Amino acid sequence: MSPQSDLTPYENKALAQSLSWRTRQKKRPGMWDRTTRATQDRINNIIPEPVHKVVTSAMKGITQAIMTGSGWISGQPRIEGSLEEREAAVRERLVFYRRTASVEGGVAGAGGFVLAAADLPALMAIKIKLLFEICALYGHDSRDPAERLFMLRIFHVAFSSARQRPAALEALEASIPETDGPAVDIDWRQFQLEYRDYIDLAKLLQLLPVVGAPVGAVANWRLTNHLAYTAVQAYRLRWFNEPDAT
Repeated sequence: MSPQSDLTPYENKALAQSLSWRTRQKKRPGMWDRTTRATQDRINNIIPEPVHKVVTSAMKGITQAIMTGSGWISGQPRIEGSLEEREAAVRERLVFYRRTASVEGGVAGAGGFVLAAADLPALMAIKIKLLFEICALYGHDSRDPAERLFMLRIFHVAFSSARQRPAALEALEASIPETDGPAVDIDWRQFQLEYRDYIDLAKLLQLLPVVGAPVGAVANWRLTNHLAYTAVQAYRLRWFNEPDAT
């Protein structure tokens, strides 16, 4: 795809941004990425296997809730509206979700280990609800299992390492409901390791006295914003591949 004369200026800008984003996701890991990844791999090898199994099971339960739960659905899909109008609505809702996640992270960070440990599922719930709202604003029905798989793939791309991101993007594009891409099974263990490693440092700092509250607030704000940005780019790629959308 390339900028087209029949698109509005906003759509041409959005298309250029989404294609640039797609290219960045496919880049090979740089030296810094390889170094940090090697460190994380060593840490993961030290952690006892039963711990890995518990965390994997928890992550699997949370993500499967995306596929089967009805409590996440955010009304009917938006039927009308230009891309610009839809994304204005996304930005408006993102303000609410960033604020909610930031407050939750700050409270958890100020409450010591117990509240900080509870922050992970709370933040996950906020991010999942945000994904469902974004899905509806782009006109897709979140009751459709194919749409839920697509949201799960967005989550995976957003929080994958540079090493795994190209494969995660490939799986995302293959899971677009409008395509006939092959089904790609989820490696639950790898999924939870990638997500945990992505947020490790922020969550460790959140446990520290004094700095825990501000670190938790900022970390949750950034993580929520990053997921929303990834979702917008993914749905833009779909938008420009749907001939009747524009």
